[in-house]
Amino acid sequence: MKNVKIGGVPEHFNLAWYLTLKNGEYKDEGINLRWKDYYGGTGSMCKALRNGDIDMAVILTEGIVKDIVEGNPSKIVQVFVQSPLIWGIHVANDSKYTSINDLKGTKAAISRYGSGSHLMAYINAQNNDWNLEEDLNFEVVKNLDGAVEGLVDGKADYFMWEKFTTKPIVDKGVFRRVDNCPTPWPCFVIAVRDEFIENNLEELNTILDIINNTTSDFKSIPSIDKTISNRYDQKLEDVQEWLNLTEWSQENIDKSTITNVQNKLFELNIIDKKLQYPEIVYKL
Repeated sequence: MKNVKIGGVPEHFNLAWYLTLKNGEYKDEGINLRWKDYYGGTGSMCKALRNGDIDMAVILTEGIVKDIVEGNPSKIVQVFVQSPLIWGIHVANDSKYTSINDLKGTKAAISRYGSGSHLMAYINAQNNDWNLEEDLNFEVVKNLDGAVEGLVDGKADYFMWEKFTTKPIVDKGVFRRVDNCPTPWPCFVIAVRDEFIENNLEELNTILDIINNTTSDFKSIPSIDKTISNRYDQKLEDVQEWLNLTEWSQENIDKSTITNVQNKLFELNIIDKKLQYPEIVYKL
């Protein structure tokens, strides 16, 4: 039995992994796939890939591209979710801020530097013509629980996170969402350590075949909306809206998308160089 470690965020996007693990589909192929939830998101998964704590990650596109450019010994092997991620921009429910313009120059809560919440704050700032050096300030809060505490206590002023994940917190009157900011590219990719690709290509292909078989028919799984609603504490109508907006992928990321991501990160001074497509993406 081949041991393989994979990480991802504990969100509805990754339910297909849970279902295939529960069904024992990897073990049937001689693979002991162990899933680890990363509540700290992309930044903590990038660190785990670098350290060899995990072999694979289901990770935000912009975050892993940035980290590969900065030396993470991994490659993107596939797009997992093709549709953009819709980032909600949240403030504490009793906050004096009511619009994006009000947030200019205030402090953003981020899970960690290099995370999606950090990088998307730059995208949002540029979208609204803010000065990237003067109008962005950050408070590291580690995870969603830390963001709730940070905004309620006034340590930070706003927090960007996937809008459906935070919707229950909005519904409870803890957060108030002032706007949305979609990613300008496919949101989640599967990244794998170079060492694992070199030594375990057959197992990697098997894992991808299994997960792709599930995601290609994910929306037609009987009562999948109710399953997601119950498991992730989401209102059924919110889950149904999310399912309508979300498209999984079974293909690799194309060259033009990698160029677009790198150009945007470079323009925002988040990366200081660009890599060639084969340095970021491994074609299986």
